Amino acid sequence: MAWELLLWLIAFFAAISLLVIGVFQLVCLSDLEFDYINPYDSSSRINAVVMPEFVIQGALSAIFLLTWHWFMFLIAAPITYYHIKLYMKRKHLIDVTEIFSLLDGEKKSRLVKLAFYLILFFITMYRFVASAVTSFAEDDDSSLEFGSFTNPVL
Repeated sequence: MAWELLLWLIAFFAAISLLVIGVFQLVCLSDLEFDYINPYDSSSRINAVVMPEFVIQGALSAIFLLTWHWFMFLIAAPITYYHIKLYMKRKHLIDVTEIFSLLDGEKKSRLVKLAFYLILFFITMYRFVASAVTSFAEDDDSSLEFGSFTNPVL
C-alpha cells in the first residue's frame, strides 16, 4: 500500500533528524567539556534544538499510535514519556549557570536517548525498505494481472 510506504518514509526522515539532533547536542556538550566553547553558546545551541526534538519525537509516537504500529509505538513511548516528564518539571532547557555541574548527567541522558534513536532508526529503515519492496512487488503483480505486459495477438 502506498500509505504504508509514505508512513515509513516520514518515520525514516524523522528518525534521521532525531539522530542528527542527538549527535549535535552531544557534540555541544563535549565541546563545552573540553573548553572549545563557552557555557552560554553551548546552552543556547542545545536549547534551540530541544523543542524541535520533543515535537518530532511526540509526532512520531502519535503517528505510530494512530496507524496501529504498536511495536514501534512501544519503542518510541519511553522517550516521549521522558520528554513530557522533563517538560512538565521545567527541566527541559539547560541553565547556563548550572551547566558544568550537570554536564555528566546531561551527557549520559543524551547518550541513552541517542541509543534509543539509533534503534528506532534501524528498525524504521528496515520497515521502510521492506514496505518499499512489498509495495513494488504488489504493483508488478497487479500489472501482470491486467495483461499490460503481454504480447498482443496479431
